[in-house]
Amino acid sequence: MKILIIGGGNMGLTYARSFINSHVVNAEQLMILEKDKDDRIENLARLGLAQIITDYTKIPEAELVILAVKPQDAASLFSKIKPYVDASQVFLSIMAGITIQTIREGLQVNKIIRAMPNLPAQIGSGMTAFTATEEVSRFEEQWIQNLLQTTGKTLNVQHETQIDVVTAISGSGPAYIYYFMESMIKAAMSMGIRTAEAELLVKQTFFGALQLYQQGNFSCSEWIQKVASKGGTTEAAIHVFEEGHLDQIIIDGAKAAFQRAVELGK
Repeated sequence: MKILIIGGGNMGLTYARSFINSHVVNAEQLMILEKDKDDRIENLARLGLAQIITDYTKIPEAELVILAVKPQDAASLFSKIKPYVDASQVFLSIMAGITIQTIREGLQVNKIIRAMPNLPAQIGSGMTAFTATEEVSRFEEQWIQNLLQTTGKTLNVQHETQIDVVTAISGSGPAYIYYFMESMIKAAMSMGIRTAEAELLVKQTFFGALQLYQQGNFSCSEWIQKVASKGGTTEAAIHVFEEGHLDQIIIDGAKAAFQRAVELGK
């Protein structure tokens, strides 16, 4: 089966590498369409991952078309590729906020899968949620899920509205974690720890805490209780977090991301 990735940016290239490295397709079965930047086209060609194309005439050759452009470019892209698409093709969109209905109307196609990956997909540790229209066959859906799983774990959600929730949690989530890590690094430095040492302390703390969480059978609250002895240092920090309603601030931030995803869809 032939796959066409429209957009040779970070995520388009991530998928190309993952598909090739996982041997689900070879370079002859994979095409990348890139039109915006000559230097990017040259770089993609040098990688040898796929056939690099710069026009729309080969779109009909692909059984699967992956839409990997910025959401603000969707309308322009649809107008350009609509004459070349076919109703038998499956379209996988990773454009944040762009609804299935928008894709259906923009391209006049019905076989659509909307997915939301996140940045760790670049190293095979991603989290991707997806949902499919009823016109996508069970075989096609399973094939595409297998492709998505080359970049990490997948979650098949039944309702498209949940994709916007996923965008706010796992899609944007890595940035929330980096934000918290950066704050902890700043805290260590403000108390006299050098930058490199602060980064090591925080990096290994996050890594170890996640490993412990994955290997244990306790909830986050239970793990907090195991670390926070009564009257101890951890309890003092948690008390400050609770007084500042940090949990509600995080919830409000995620809801703002969700609302923005909904707005992008309009």
